Amino acid sequence: MHLFGTQNVDENGHLTIGGVDTVTLAKEYGTPLFVYDLQLIRDRARGFIETFQNLGVKAEVAYASKAFSCIAIYQLAKEENLSLDVVSGGELYTAIQAGFPSERIHFHGNNKSYFELELAFDSNVGCIVVDNFYEIEKLKEISEAKQQSMRILLRVTPGVEAHTHDFITTGQADSKFGFDLNNGQADEAFLKVKDHEYLNVLGLHCHIGSQIFETDGFSLAAEKLMKKISEWKQEFDFHCTVLNLGGGFGIRYTEEDKPLEPQDYVKEMIETVQAFAGKLNLTMPEIWIEPGRSLVGDAGTSLYTVGSQKTVPNIREYIAVDGGMSDNIRPALYDAKYEAVVANKANEEKTNTYTVAGKLCESGDKLIVDALLQNTEPGDILAIFCTGAYGYSMASNYNRIPRPAVVFVEEGQHQLAINRESYENIIQNDLPLSLKRG
Repeated sequence: MHLFGTQNVDENGHLTIGGVDTVTLAKEYGTPLFVYDLQLIRDRARGFIETFQNLGVKAEVAYASKAFSCIAIYQLAKEENLSLDVVSGGELYTAIQAGFPSERIHFHGNNKSYFELELAFDSNVGCIVVDNFYEIEKLKEISEAKQQSMRILLRVTPGVEAHTHDFITTGQADSKFGFDLNNGQADEAFLKVKDHEYLNVLGLHCHIGSQIFETDGFSLAAEKLMKKISEWKQEFDFHCTVLNLGGGFGIRYTEEDKPLEPQDYVKEMIETVQAFAGKLNLTMPEIWIEPGRSLVGDAGTSLYTVGSQKTVPNIREYIAVDGGMSDNIRPALYDAKYEAVVANKANEEKTNTYTVAGKLCESGDKLIVDALLQNTEPGDILAIFCTGAYGYSMASNYNRIPRPAVVFVEEGQHQLAINRESYENIIQNDLPLSLKRG
């Protein structure tokens, strides 16, 4: 059994995280339950930041908070000196309510509303990552009306296709994100903003995909962006101060996944940018990156209570849990794979193969197909590993199921970070029928 971060098995044969018994957590907070290992998140953050520091490169490491956002995780990010990547007004509002320094917030999105952009200006965010020509015009209008400056990055698609799922590949030409680097769109966008009174162009941004295990794609993207920066320097005397190479660093979900250490991705990026800065006679820019999944993905574990079981002779044995695609849509959406353990029998041999089904009214609501587990009975606590990214953040109330609670653990302590939703929460925005017939 592969354990992550501070996970261990205690003398009772129970899975522990952060020195806390997961069976105890399930009893106290109920299930389904997301449990986050704060020490693992801190270690990952420091791994990225310290690599830049040790190599003497100015940088910002921004937590891509679409992976998991709430007030407490933003406060943890602040403690670890991370910057923050937000992609909506809701994430920005949450960050401000958490007391996160606005100057370290980067605002992304391919269709930011006028209201969201005004909120970004009013909050004095550190940077807006510009995605399209429509946004450029809105930024001009807002900045001129407010007579307020804003630092911006131009997001470009470098034509690099990462080796990942089609739905989470974003750096290729056919993408909803960014200005194409190869067909003249990026040049046109740059010309529209380079001399604007209130828009300060720091440099370029790209993001080539998610769950990436190689460094080649990042190096190729960095090369293409540095060459474009060189062109703009020669033609317009533009001095790029920031190169944002995005995130997408992979994690281990199953034994087939072979991720690199955070510092390996960072070193390769730095070496590429330094090489081309020297070759093209450019000043070395700050390097910004945006890890999300690689900070919180394997720090999160989902706990469920096992309920019904069904045997289909000679085909499959099902166990059903008290959650499913309402708290983890990734298996249905991406065909994502996970590993699991029966948390209250963690030291027992895995002898049975089950398909772990959720309780949602969908045939496709299967969290793991053919999971090798300990002999499992109703009432057991099932722990599914590496659900910390895009689990809670993509959770829904499908079938009117309340979203789970979220608990943080560290050094033998535990605390609620997000309360479990109640049925009252689910109907709180519903209104009664009031139209009159006839």
